[in-house]
Amino acid sequence: MVKKRKHSETNAVEPANKDDNSTEERPKRTLLGWKDKPEVKDTDTPGVFRNKEKVLVTCSRRINFRYRHLMLNVVSLLPHCKKDNKVESKSSKGATLNELVELKSCSSCLFFECRKHKDLYLWMAKCPNGPSVKFLVNAVHTMEELKLTGNHLKGSRPLLTFSSNFDKDAHWKLIKELIVQIFGTPKEHRKCKPYHDHVFAFSIVDDHIWFRNYQITVPHNESDKVARGGLDKMTLVEVGPRFCLNPIKIFGGSFGGPTLYENPFYVSPNQIRALEKKQKAGKYAKKVKAKTRRNMHELTNALEPDEFADMWKE
Repeated sequence: MVKKRKHSETNAVEPANKDDNSTEERPKRTLLGWKDKPEVKDTDTPGVFRNKEKVLVTCSRRINFRYRHLMLNVVSLLPHCKKDNKVESKSSKGATLNELVELKSCSSCLFFECRKHKDLYLWMAKCPNGPSVKFLVNAVHTMEELKLTGNHLKGSRPLLTFSSNFDKDAHWKLIKELIVQIFGTPKEHRKCKPYHDHVFAFSIVDDHIWFRNYQITVPHNESDKVARGGLDKMTLVEVGPRFCLNPIKIFGGSFGGPTLYENPFYVSPNQIRALEKKQKAGKYAKKVKAKTRRNMHELTNALEPDEFADMWKE
């Protein structure tokens, strides 16, 4: 008779004093091959800052086609933005936009507000606590209108350049910091390319902010290959779009709140159109006065009858 072994005897004897660090675990096998362990990036470690800026870009209803094309151009330049449907431009637009920004998990907002199918206003806001800036947009030229020769890859990170005027006053410093946070593409964003090939230029002329977009071009020949830091051979070619921002007010909150700054040189487009109408009305009034003055002069200074008027008549 053969004796049956006990179940405890069939079990494999585990090696004693096993060092877990000496032997690595076998990677998991999948249909596509061996799956390695996920590498932990330095940005995921606690205590390291990571830029998670996201911008919501939207517009108001009844917007002009040129201004809508400008908004789409801005959307194509910002890979870290999200586009949403149109919002009604009423007094309650601030609460609506703050709610949309929260639903889209964004931290900033660019709102293009069109009034009377003529005037375009741009809101730059940090949501939900502020601050926010209201601009009047002038001298709009979209990419479709300009047809410039410059061209850069979509989704690449831009270099932001500012004129020295931004460091003079406090309100310009605040606007500069707001522009840096909104237009600066995060370094490790999933939709952006990891290099720079174009420049956003912001310059202040006559208390207006002028925006230009330039492509950085370098020679591609092997003989003219640019070394690292060789800026003398690099050139800038304008891409577009173009627009001018006239600051109106800076608010402490998001789309409202206490007024931190108000532009004393700002003149609304309604006042400009009213002045133009008055000038045209003044021209017509001058013509009427000149005509009545001429008639009164002819009545008071009547011409004597010409004695040779009927000489050549048969």
